[in-house]
Amino acid sequence: MNKEIKTVDAYISGFEGGVQAKLQRIRHMILSNAPGAMESILYGMPAYKTHDKPLAYFGGFANHIGIYATPAGHKKFEKQRSICQQGKGSAQFPSDQTLPIDLIAEIVTFRDWENHQEV
Repeated sequence: MNKEIKTVDAYISGFEGGVQAKLQRIRHMILSNAPGAMESILYGMPAYKTHDKPLAYFGGFANHIGIYATPAGHKKFEKQRSICQQGKGSAQFPSDQTLPIDLIAEIVTFRDWENHQEV
């Protein structure tokens, strides 16, 4: 975790071309599918909130890109996420493979809806 990173632009610029492009794509997809999402850096990675509640985080790592959409966001899409390594609140996609951007978009859209229901 790099505590000196203060912006999502700075975070993403720290990665090489292919991973950088994937991180930019995830960022754009989150902002497109969760209108009004607030962007920040938390836990050393890009973080998004909607309706004053955590929406999702993402991060680049040595061999994968991680998406963290809270346990509820991942539980709802458990079967679809069988294509990736997963934890209770995370999905890990190998850096050298195509991102399932449609699945990530569905998770983000669900989380935005879920956050709105809790308002």
